[in-house]
Amino acid sequence: MKLHVYFARRFLVTFLSILGGVAAFVYVLDFVEQIRRFDDEDVSFGGLAHLTLLNAPASLYEMLPLVMILSSVALFLALARSSELVVTRASGRSGLVALAGPILVALVVGLISVAVLNPIVAATSQRFSELRELYEDGQQNVISIGAEGLWLRQGDARGQTVIRAARSNADATVLYDVSFLRYQNEVGPTRRLLAQEAELTDGAWHLRDIKAWPLGREINSEANSEMLSELEIPSSLTRERIRDRFGQPSAISIWALPAFISDLDRAGFSARRHVVWLQMELARPLFLVALVLVGAAFTMEHARLARTGIAVMSAVLIGFGLFYIRNFAQILGESGQLSPLVAAWVPPAASLILAMGLLLQREDG
Repeated sequence: MKLHVYFARRFLVTFLSILGGVAAFVYVLDFVEQIRRFDDEDVSFGGLAHLTLLNAPASLYEMLPLVMILSSVALFLALARSSELVVTRASGRSGLVALAGPILVALVVGLISVAVLNPIVAATSQRFSELRELYEDGQQNVISIGAEGLWLRQGDARGQTVIRAARSNADATVLYDVSFLRYQNEVGPTRRLLAQEAELTDGAWHLRDIKAWPLGREINSEANSEMLSELEIPSSLTRERIRDRFGQPSAISIWALPAFISDLDRAGFSARRHVVWLQMELARPLFLVALVLVGAAFTMEHARLARTGIAVMSAVLIGFGLFYIRNFAQILGESGQLSPLVAAWVPPAASLILAMGLLLQREDG
């Protein structure tokens, strides 16, 4: 038991050290990128630092598999060089015993990343998108899906417009049974529009079959209403912003994702991308365990009996290969070529089987 605790503690310290180094490196690179992006904007140094800090969790979350396999390689190289693995084998125990602690740590890290870090990444990513829009255009656009349908909010210097649609097409660029409620700064609601259809074009919403009501304290809205065949309303929203805002499953906490998928289905959107992401997140701990085993398979031999450079490069390259195969399966799942369960669970399971095969072959022949 003490041996397992010792190896687990060594692996955890190595993982946290590498994670800290990667976090610092990523933050500096992203900070330079934010300075370049907002070079022409009036954004303070503190604002850029805050923006970079909000984007850091998402970057680290994506790099967690890389950190895991580097931690595995670093740990077992250190154990091999200090002959601790030799002593473990000489005591009558298989070298595989040393893997129990690191595997448990990798599993716990995977579970914590999904249960805790995932919601943090979702919140910081959403806030990052809002601040980036504010710094770029001086406006904030809000998009959400609920049981009542699709809600959007767009703004300019004069006020805000709240948009609600019963349903839409797949990318939310065409809205049906849609209402526009215009709010003017320091005045309140000034106009309400009800349209059968609204299509997002370059810089504007194009409405068809509209009924318009003027709003005000001393205005008879119904008596002054009018019917219009077509109308254009300026908009700061774009297809890309809509897709980035609610089309990115990573911007939604895993705890809220099942309900969000249901809301997408009711609103007429395809939820396949979000279903695949949900299954990918649930399979993440298994994939991290597989990467630990891959790193161990190439670096558990004694340093004098192995070509260390080739072993490390082989472990990292195979780890990258498995990571890209996993991402490729995700793309196939999102496009409908594979079912979400197959796309999410087969690559981690295959990676685990491959790693176990390599370990057993090297340890027991």
